[in-house]
Amino acid sequence: MSDDWYYVHQLAMLSGFKLVVLANRIGCADDFLLQLHDGLAEGLESAMARVRSIMALERQIASEPDEEGFAAFQLHGEEECFARLTIALLDDLEIDYATYEYRVNNGEWHYALSADCDGIEISYPSTIALTDAELGGLGPIIRGISHETGMWISAARIVYD
Repeated sequence: MSDDWYYVHQLAMLSGFKLVVLANRIGCADDFLLQLHDGLAEGLESAMARVRSIMALERQIASEPDEEGFAAFQLHGEEECFARLTIALLDDLEIDYATYEYRVNNGEWHYALSADCDGIEISYPSTIALTDAELGGLGPIIRGISHETGMWISAARIVYD
């Protein structure tokens, strides 16, 4: 990133949003909403740990010589991981279109391809985003986090057709 303070800003934003999530959690009476709040707080903590790691590597590169380039290589990898970081609050669906397989929540791979005397059928499950009514007060917080930090947060459930 071109801004020297980008990751400091990201850490401050993530920390602030984590406090908002924990404060909003206090008013939850539903176990489902408590689970969503806990998952979001845990995901934000994971993102904060990644940012702290990036900042530590930046300090290391600035203060110590890195002849082999290992710290710079590690920093680049951490920045790429942070840029792709996604927080999945409920269900996560991964589809491999090359092998016609899918998996839910990092579980076992399942085949979406089936064949019988009627022909070949490919049937993947899909995701449906939770509504604002289902998310309660968490909906505006999730949109705020995504808008301010650029991080993608998935709040969806798997549907089998």
